[in-house]
Amino acid sequence: MVREKNTVAAMINIFCHKSHKTRDGLCDECRELLDYADKRLDKCPFQAGKTTCANCRVHCYKPSARERIKEVMRFAGPRMMYRHPVLAVFHFINGLRKGPILHTKNPEDNM
Repeated sequence: MVREKNTVAAMINIFCHKSHKTRDGLCDECRELLDYADKRLDKCPFQAGKTTCANCRVHCYKPSARERIKEVMRFAGPRMMYRHPVLAVFHFINGLRKGPILHTKNPEDNM
C-alpha cells in the first residue's frame, strides 16, 4: 500500500508540474486529490492483495474524483517510465493481478 501511495503521489506530481506549471509542491486542487486518494487507499478493503484501482471490482472513488484521477493517470502514466521506472514497473505488474474477491459475511454461515 505504501508503494501504491507513492505511485499515485508521483503521478499527481508529474501532472501538476506539467499541467498547472507548479514549481515546488502541488497546487491546491492536486493536493486535495492526493489527500483524497490517500484516504481511499487507507480504507481499501483489499489492502496488500489489491490490484490497480482501474481493475478493481469495488470503485471507492466518488465519480468526480474518479474522473480527475483518470485524467492524471492518462497524462502521467506514459511519463512514469522515464521519471519513476521502478514504480511504473510495479504498477504494471499489480495491474496484471486479478482483483481479489471481497468476502462478505453471510448470516447463514453462523448456523
